[in-house]
Amino acid sequence: MTSPGSLAGKRVLVTGAAGFIGSHLVEALVAEGAAVRALVHYNARNDWGNLELVAPAIRDQVDVRLGDIQDPFGVAAMASDRDVIFHLAALIGIPYSYVHPASYVNVNVTGTLNVLEAARRFDIERLVHTSTSETYGTAQYTPIDEKHPLQGQSPYSASKIGADKLAESYARSFGTPVVTLRPFNTFGPRQSLRAVIPTIIAQAVGGGPVRLGSLTPVRDFTYVTDTARAFIAAATAPSGANGLTLNAGNGRGITIGELADQILAIVGGDAQLTGDEAERIRPANSEVFELIADASLLREQTGWAPQVTLREGIERTVEFVRERLSALKPHLYTI
Repeated sequence: MTSPGSLAGKRVLVTGAAGFIGSHLVEALVAEGAAVRALVHYNARNDWGNLELVAPAIRDQVDVRLGDIQDPFGVAAMASDRDVIFHLAALIGIPYSYVHPASYVNVNVTGTLNVLEAARRFDIERLVHTSTSETYGTAQYTPIDEKHPLQGQSPYSASKIGADKLAESYARSFGTPVVTLRPFNTFGPRQSLRAVIPTIIAQAVGGGPVRLGSLTPVRDFTYVTDTARAFIAAATAPSGANGLTLNAGNGRGITIGELADQILAIVGGDAQLTGDEAERIRPANSEVFELIADASLLREQTGWAPQVTLREGIERTVEFVRERLSALKPHLYTI
């Protein structure tokens, strides 16, 4: 096991900073003493997404820039004076990828190419590229290590495989110092109802019923602050990590049905659970039935290990959802 370095004083760029994980990563980077530039997807409302929920004392230390990851000129301008890039910008909703697959290629593949080319052009010290456990598809064996075959079981996962392979090619072809972090299912405050844990919580807190799709798939959940720590660990890992893909996960699986039961017990009340809701079920050959991480390589490279238990994380997320339920739409299916 090696000890990671520090990002104190480093000039960093976070793409996708307004997102769920991105906003938590920005907080962690400010705490590290990094000089943070945050790329937020342009919108006419000047809405900073989840960065709006970050404490003002932290947010005021961040250089927020609106732009678009699909614009190579804008990406280059934002990266030109940075030491480290964290690339999180992506379209991530799996059901939405069935409806608008071209958008996923444009954002996830071409957007990643723009970031890689900027990192190459400006001699960035380290680029951390974000992958997803969905690239593995349904497990051929568990726990899943980085040698597991990749399977494009949705347009989303296929686009992320394409992005991952571009990152690999830049490391091999140009020596770009890129590390690919492959988080398994992350959860916590600020996550949209597109994800399973907040949608269960919001429906339960709202009094139910709790409508879900398949209850049998197995997932490996990591609390968001632990995932943010994994990003920083990947950014500060020794140079031998360049070109590697590193899983980040707990290594413990739970079925969606068991997860729902645990959440309902924590929330309390009498909300009832119903599964097999037709609109919430993936196409049969697209469903990923089991994802459990082997994160030993990340641990060996950096010493990273999760610190927050599933129950602790759920309790924190329940508190967050309770405070903001009026702003959510738990009765609607978010794709």
